[in-house]
Amino acid sequence: MGRVAAIGERARVAGLALAGAVVLVADGPEAVRRVWRSLPDGVDLVILTPAAAEALESEPAPPRGRSPLTAVMPP
Repeated sequence: MGRVAAIGERARVAGLALAGAVVLVADGPEAVRRVWRSLPDGVDLVILTPAAAEALESEPAPPRGRSPLTAVMPP
């Protein structure tokens, strides 16, 4: 089983570390896209904050041909 990562604003994603998620803090659209492009190996599910999801609307899949599942947190 792969890992779970969470991308978004610190206040929204920090608590997910308690559940074992790899927390990738990104406080702005460019930071979100940078983190998305450099997802750690083995991540199969990415939880996005609404702001992070909006920043990735036109971003292609992460490099190396990986296509993790994504889920967006409620607002």
